[in-house]
Amino acid sequence: MLVAVLAAVTASVVPVSTAHAADGYDRCPDGYYCMFSGLDGTGDMISLRGNTPDLAALGMNDRAKSDWNRTASTIYLWSDPNYTGCTAVTSSGPTGKGNFFPAYQDFFSSVQFDGPGGPSCGTPPGEGG
Repeated sequence: MLVAVLAAVTASVVPVSTAHAADGYDRCPDGYYCMFSGLDGTGDMISLRGNTPDLAALGMNDRAKSDWNRTASTIYLWSDPNYTGCTAVTSSGPTGKGNFFPAYQDFFSSVQFDGPGGPSCGTPPGEGG
């Protein structure tokens, strides 16, 4: 009987963790540029700290739908591997987070920090602001 009471008391004082895993955009660590395979920071995520000539090596070639630039760098997203094709820009700061234009979802193949960038992919018709 004493063992059962002691076990019940011990079980009632075991701490329970209330922390939860980050989700959505919040998974992107400070100081990184992150790409997500889903909208609004959902799906698979890669986090980068430097130039990446071929996103296929990380399983994100032509798969990203959203991003967050948590670096001080301007990020140039290239349409093709090895910094070829056209580029779109993701600025740093609060404007560097969001969904890609629908025409640019599942479109990018390489990432370059601080440029120099290349010819602009432009703003898809009807999607400018």
